[in-house]
Amino acid sequence: MSAMQVHGSCAARGGAGVLLVGPPGSGKSDLVLRLRVHGFGLVADDRVDILDGIARPPAALAGLLEVRGLGILRLDHIPHARLHLLVRLGAPGDRLPAPEHDAALNLPVLRLDAAHPGAPDRIALALACALGEVVSPAGAFASP
Repeated sequence: MSAMQVHGSCAARGGAGVLLVGPPGSGKSDLVLRLRVHGFGLVADDRVDILDGIARPPAALAGLLEVRGLGILRLDHIPHARLHLLVRLGAPGDRLPAPEHDAALNLPVLRLDAAHPGAPDRIALALACALGEVVSPAGAFASP
């Protein structure tokens, strides 16, 4: 995989990264903030550098998180994480979605409405599925 920079945010737990992408205002930064309660840490906000499946913040943005209503805050951050999941924010996914894979990033995809109260819980479960810690007999992470 070649080096790329994406407009998005990244959070990680136990070294396993989740890349959040979506249009401006879709809730990427807010979701990173909400994921902290679930043991995730900030890797990058607004822009994410990716090389060989490893996400890093651009140097100028390392540790910065935009929190609407508060401004830009400097937080502890994780310097890099191996990506295991891509979350596309916007319209909610189907109730029982078919497995989806992003070929460019070689990652499983979860479609999610960031504003849903259960969004952080769903991301934590999806990451566990992507890591093989939870088995899904049907849906986005079902084995073919």
